[in-house]
Amino acid sequence: MSTPGTRARGGANRKVLGAVVRLTIFSAVSLLVTGTLVAIMGKFGGGDTHEYKAIFANASMVQKGDDVRVAGVVMGKVTSVEIHERTRAIVKFTVKTELPLTTASRVEIRFLNLVGDRYVTVLEGEPGAPKLDAGGTIPIEQTSPALNLTALYDGFAPLFSALAPKDVNELSLNLIRVLQGEGGTIEGLLSHTASLTSAIANRDQLVGQVIGNLNSLLATVDGRHRQLTVLVKELRRWVGGLAEDRIQIGSSVANLSSLTRLLAELLVQGRPLLKDDIAELRTLTKILASPSGKAVLNKILTNLPEMLEDQTRTGTYGSWYNYYVCGAKFEITLPKGLNIPGLNLITDQLRNFGIRSTAPRCNK
Repeated sequence: MSTPGTRARGGANRKVLGAVVRLTIFSAVSLLVTGTLVAIMGKFGGGDTHEYKAIFANASMVQKGDDVRVAGVVMGKVTSVEIHERTRAIVKFTVKTELPLTTASRVEIRFLNLVGDRYVTVLEGEPGAPKLDAGGTIPIEQTSPALNLTALYDGFAPLFSALAPKDVNELSLNLIRVLQGEGGTIEGLLSHTASLTSAIANRDQLVGQVIGNLNSLLATVDGRHRQLTVLVKELRRWVGGLAEDRIQIGSSVANLSSLTRLLAELLVQGRPLLKDDIAELRTLTKILASPSGKAVLNKILTNLPEMLEDQTRTGTYGSWYNYYVCGAKFEITLPKGLNIPGLNLITDQLRNFGIRSTAPRCNK
């Protein structure tokens, strides 16, 4: 026979058991849903895959583990990115076996977002092409690198300056998707272009000021149109002269390498001689700096103007010089140690021995 206390404990146990069952069911469903979301968001997938290679002119920012997509569906992963032939890149990637590649398949690198993440997309190419064997290589002619965002932003910089940062990001992302060939974004691009036009229209005062400044600039240019015309004509004439002399200019540029090589050889050959000359020049400088050297140099510089005047007068008669020997002095030194009577007297006379012409021209 059950008592009220026993019945109360039984009801509490049933509540606890029911709560545990519900919690277990909730946990199982949560784990299942979470696993599914992780598989979808993490792009995990099973099944056999084949590895292929593709050669790109530029595979910047492509990393191992990036997605390989076909029609927007993840079908594989990038396994490695390596340098190929110094100026190119080779990207290895896997694709599920259920999607065989052909020799006409194209591979492109596209932007996933504005942060710079990339993914690789595979395009079918021409239908009916032969199947590409596993491990095959897709040539560079059938690949395309990612867009150059720097050139894109530079081109749209004046337009972006009229939008808020958020609108700039959305418009940029839509531009990238449109240029990459992804559908479903033309409407968004047009809507953002319309908002851009409205933003510019709201700044009509600023636009009017810009137009006014342009009018002032054009008026200044119009006031100097003659000088501008002369400048353009002279520039065209100068360019025309360069065009006429292009053969000579090209030959000169081509000969610069030969001239540089010959000059280098000349410097190499002349460096030892130049080194010796500098060393001898130092010795000559010491001689000239001595008292006797200074006296000789002073005498030469003193007599130099008169000598040059005489040489100039003599050279005016033609391309030759006439010299006449009017006198000469000699100093003959005999060997010492000779014990000959009267030799010392003869030696003194030979030390001061000279001749002098009696011709009239020598008396001038």
